[in-house]
Amino acid sequence: MAPPPKPDGAASPAKLALGVVGIFGAFLYYGQLMGDIIKFEAADGSKLEREWFLQVLEAAANVVVGLAGLMIAQGGPSPHIPYKSFLLTGSTQVLAKAMTQKAQIYGVPFFLATLVKNAKMVPVMVGAIVLSGTSYPARKWAQVALIIGGVILVTVGKAKKPEAGGSADIIGMGCLGLSLVCDGITGGQQTAFKKAYKKTQGKGLAPYDLMLFTNAAMLGVALVMALVLDQFFGGVAFLLDNPPLLTAVAKFSFCSAIGQSAIFFTMANFDPLLVTTVTTTRKIFSV
Repeated sequence: MAPPPKPDGAASPAKLALGVVGIFGAFLYYGQLMGDIIKFEAADGSKLEREWFLQVLEAAANVVVGLAGLMIAQGGPSPHIPYKSFLLTGSTQVLAKAMTQKAQIYGVPFFLATLVKNAKMVPVMVGAIVLSGTSYPARKWAQVALIIGGVILVTVGKAKKPEAGGSADIIGMGCLGLSLVCDGITGGQQTAFKKAYKKTQGKGLAPYDLMLFTNAAMLGVALVMALVLDQFFGGVAFLLDNPPLLTAVAKFSFCSAIGQSAIFFTMANFDPLLVTTVTTTRKIFSV
């Protein structure tokens, strides 16, 4: 009997373990900081409540780390970068993140936002099927159903029911729904252009290619939105007037950059569904 084939070096268990440790370590603290930032009140009772401004800071930190990694670890970008694809996925990804934060600003509790977002494996799978022709076996669907079901049991069993908030609750849940749609588009497009790039170039995009160019697109979109909605300069002034919040936001952005490095490292070696599964499992611990 022939020995079983060795796992592909690009998708080895060691690389998966490294990605998981980075994602869990950075984003567990990231989730706590995001909750603290959203709940923070200044002496006059005002709050930051500027989701696009936060996205600017977060994406900027990721661009700095991504650029450093690109130059130091890779020696420069890979050839023939699909900039248009990065612009699309960056736009939908930053919108998904902003809408999740907006939902919490509207009063959706952290545990409920996490519960809804944990279902994002489904739109990611649907997006990959529709946009890239990917197919998943019944076993994969069953695993996703079990993970989502487990998250529901953990979340509902441990958290108090939110108080009714009327129209704010409806708007907040609408924001989460839009976030899930964007997650599906992002996952499907990422799968499609990664496959196309590997087919034409003979190798996949490197982790820091994914991190830098995705976050560059996210930064551009977030900056435009923050300026259009008059969130940028007001956000800067609010942080300068509240040094403790400035420190929390700096830590928040740094954790995002470290976590994003781990995410794009994992994404470069595995498919978006596995990355989503890891991040979903992490959310259970965050709850």
